[in-house]
Amino acid sequence: MSEPRLRVFPDPAALALAAAERIAVAALEAIRARGRFRLVLAGGETPRRTYEVLAGAAFAGRVDWPRVEFFWGDERCVPPNDARSNYRMAREALLDRIPVTPDNVHRIHGEDAPARAALAYERQLASVVPDLVLLGLGQDGHTASLFPGHAAVRERVRTVLAEYVREVSAWRVTMTPPMLNAGRAVLFLASGPGKAGALRLALEGSLPPALLPVKAVRPASGCLDWMVDLAAASGLARVTSVSTET
Repeated sequence: MSEPRLRVFPDPAALALAAAERIAVAALEAIRARGRFRLVLAGGETPRRTYEVLAGAAFAGRVDWPRVEFFWGDERCVPPNDARSNYRMAREALLDRIPVTPDNVHRIHGEDAPARAALAYERQLASVVPDLVLLGLGQDGHTASLFPGHAAVRERVRTVLAEYVREVSAWRVTMTPPMLNAGRAVLFLASGPGKAGALRLALEGSLPPALLPVKAVRPASGCLDWMVDLAAASGLARVTSVSTET
């Protein structure tokens, strides 16, 4: 189990550019090694900025998109055109703007009954090893849809679960720790002062995963990286430098 690696960037724009570069390099390496790149997408504002950069002119031609398979770490139980859908966000920010192969887009069917959607996605993931798992960080320490005190964060067998999250009064379908930790690499993205407290607890605190779900993500053999902006890192005691390059 590798120790987390941290890189801090001056602002959200620099973070998004560096994260896009990290994804592009990971894609190149995976395609060279295995002929395809399996990417697990996250919801949230910081990943959205990263997707927009990836879809922009600076990365045109950098990624062999027809060889990329897309998955989602979690989804709200809403139709795919709903404004709250993680799939819709990724489609608008990235997928509609690149030459993606439709059969390589593996979304969670949030419009279906939650338990049925979770079981179908779990079956789809049965032989999948992600090359890179993108994750965000909630102010309460949740990641994907692993929330404090809920069953999904304690799951050790099932790779996908549906759960009613009382904090947001909604059903969610989420990858669980066994699936998230199976990735060859995990990359957390966090920006803004609102994430400073949760980031400090994640990297320097001692709360257990049941209370701080982000701590449940510790890949057994893959690398674990954090890329954050200066505002999110403002509560950390051990930040010694700020990256100025991607």
